[in-house]
Amino acid sequence: MRCHRSDLSASITVFLIAVPLPLGIALATGAPLQSGLVAAAVGGIVAGLLGGAPLQVSGGATSLVVITAGLVERYGWRATCAITVLAGLAQLLLGGLRVARAALAVSPAIVHGMLAGIGTVIAVGQLHVVLGGSPQISALANIAALPDQLMHSHPITPVIGAVTVGVLLGWPRLRGRARALRAVPAPLAAVALATAVSAAWSVPRVDLPRLTAPGLPVMPGGPVSALVAAVLTVTLVASMEALLSAVAVDALQARRPGPHAPPARLDRELLGQGAANVVSGLLGGLPVAGGAMRGSANVEAGARTRRATVLHGVWVLLCAGLAAGVLEQIPLAALAALVMLVGVRMVSFAHIRHIQRHREFPVYAVTLGTVVVFGVLQGVAAGIAVAAVLALRSLTHTRVTVTEEAACHRVRARGQLTFLAVPRLTKAFAEVPERASVVVELDGSFMDHAAYEALSAWCARHRSRGGRVVLGDGSGRTVSEPVSAHVCRPWTPWHNHHCTRPAAIPATSGGQLLGGVSNFQRHTAPLVRDELARLAREGQRPGQLFLTCADSRLVTSMITSSGPGDLFTVRNVGNMVPPPGSDASCDSVAAAVEYAVDVLRVSSITVCGHSGCGAMQALLGSDHEPGARTPLARWLRHGRPSLARLNAVAAVDHDNGSTAGHAAVPTFEGRPAADDQERLALVNVITQLEHLTAHPCVARRIADGTLQLHGMYFHVAEAQAYILDHPTGVFAQIRPEAGTPRPQDEDADTSAVTLITKV
Repeated sequence: MRCHRSDLSASITVFLIAVPLPLGIALATGAPLQSGLVAAAVGGIVAGLLGGAPLQVSGGATSLVVITAGLVERYGWRATCAITVLAGLAQLLLGGLRVARAALAVSPAIVHGMLAGIGTVIAVGQLHVVLGGSPQISALANIAALPDQLMHSHPITPVIGAVTVGVLLGWPRLRGRARALRAVPAPLAAVALATAVSAAWSVPRVDLPRLTAPGLPVMPGGPVSALVAAVLTVTLVASMEALLSAVAVDALQARRPGPHAPPARLDRELLGQGAANVVSGLLGGLPVAGGAMRGSANVEAGARTRRATVLHGVWVLLCAGLAAGVLEQIPLAALAALVMLVGVRMVSFAHIRHIQRHREFPVYAVTLGTVVVFGVLQGVAAGIAVAAVLALRSLTHTRVTVTEEAACHRVRARGQLTFLAVPRLTKAFAEVPERASVVVELDGSFMDHAAYEALSAWCARHRSRGGRVVLGDGSGRTVSEPVSAHVCRPWTPWHNHHCTRPAAIPATSGGQLLGGVSNFQRHTAPLVRDELARLAREGQRPGQLFLTCADSRLVTSMITSSGPGDLFTVRNVGNMVPPPGSDASCDSVAAAVEYAVDVLRVSSITVCGHSGCGAMQALLGSDHEPGARTPLARWLRHGRPSLARLNAVAAVDHDNGSTAGHAAVPTFEGRPAADDQERLALVNVITQLEHLTAHPCVARRIADGTLQLHGMYFHVAEAQAYILDHPTGVFAQIRPEAGTPRPQDEDADTSAVTLITKV
């Protein structure tokens, strides 16, 4: 039932976005405005039912605005509908041939350059509408006509456009009491406020034709080659946008806590997109494609299944039939400003920086420029040609240098290592003295068999003569080390590791700790810097509060496979949660719980105990009465309810003459607890979960159904995690294949947390 409510809520949110955006897209293409609503409804219902990406939301394709506008200008609207139908049939053919993943082989530089070029054309063209004019037939013509348009702009429409853009940019930044307004989608708020501002003036507004039976598409006239090129262009761009958006939506929902929809099946998604384009073209709608913006809004709104996508299409259909009068109050300048900002955002500076680091900026720039000047298909072809030239050049240009440093010799190979580079490589190795420590940096992405044989033979020979070799990449990340160093481990151990030995770091640097930090700066920081910069900009939004022991053997990020921004972690001796009303020394834990629950709005809290816990051992061996004087003894008093619970169960078992000993104590699936220390650790997890429910903020969220509590136990020696099934008190082992839902719960989350129940 909760899944149905989430889908219903998400469908309404996406519908509110899907009303102004398709109208703006239709306006930008010169098509009938109602065609945008037809595409949104068909994309939601047809692609939502038949597609392979359940949470992707399809509608009028932003990336096809320029192409569709050109087709409408050249062939007319009904002939453009026929091209949409033919493109849909081509997508059905490609989906049947199962070639969807081949589209992902196109260089990201080409894809992002294409999108940036389209965004530039859209933004420049819609700026004319915001200024009260009409877009020209090409991007260059729009740029040339812009000064004159600025001189003779409409007196009111620029104000409406500015209001729309201002609301779109400022809405996500609302703070304080106004923060609650962010539940309304920014596009809807922007268009609504712009409509209210424009009420006092006479400005161009939406003009929706009354619902009539759609006219049948007509085949375009002109050369067959031009028609084939048009169909292929629509097919290529719509398919690329849909498939890349499906992958992006998949990645976005993977970061979300709770149950997930099945991963995208790209060939089926291509079939669904083809069917949607056929139906949209027949009904007089725009070309359809999946959109990352609509899909991400669907995920963020809490959608769980394809029901949200389909329902959004139903709401659009009802709106087109019943609310046409309301839509006709919207000023065209507001829709143009909305689409103009979408176009601007298609030029991503983050993508440009990423592409520059991979030395593919020429591909990006050529694709972008050619799309703006000549068109999308020509831009993609130019990008592919430049990428091929750069790839061939990189295979033939390799530079190998040797430098002597204080602690080692460094051999740098810049470029691809092919058989052509073997003479230069062996010449460089000949300059390295025997028994020297050598770092070989391979700053390239390709190595053929001849280069591999030369490199591996020299490494073996150098090591056999007492030398030391470390292989790394150009960013300083180690890719291979001697057997004595860490190999194929997900972390860098301090013990006897080269990066923390006294010879590797200055004597005054603080020893292993700063040595480890230095190793982080060299190996890990380059890999995580972009993600940490994003988190610094956007703030933290962890989905989980993870409360565990301060024991150094528990590396939370390792045992949960989490990264920066995933877990809000609280650690203390014995993973204790003092109940409300405890002494002031416990405010730190209570403050962390309140902050995670009320401010960060985490969706779950996990209490994790572990084997060999020193706090449990101390509780079993000492009284820790209220008069205890040391800070540790005073803290451990919060574990006495767990100890009392364990002793009470043991006493009941003894009085009843039970031979099971601790049968009523929480235990493991398939085996008993090893000793009293392990039994107490399990009891302590359950006790601390009960303490959590005594905190008002936690109790309130549990009652609302927006927070779950989980119990977990980690066996250090076995490197094995166990999850509490609260009704039975059994800690079940998490296995590598734990991705299959239990038979009795077909809608359960397809992950290990299906074994967890709400406290």
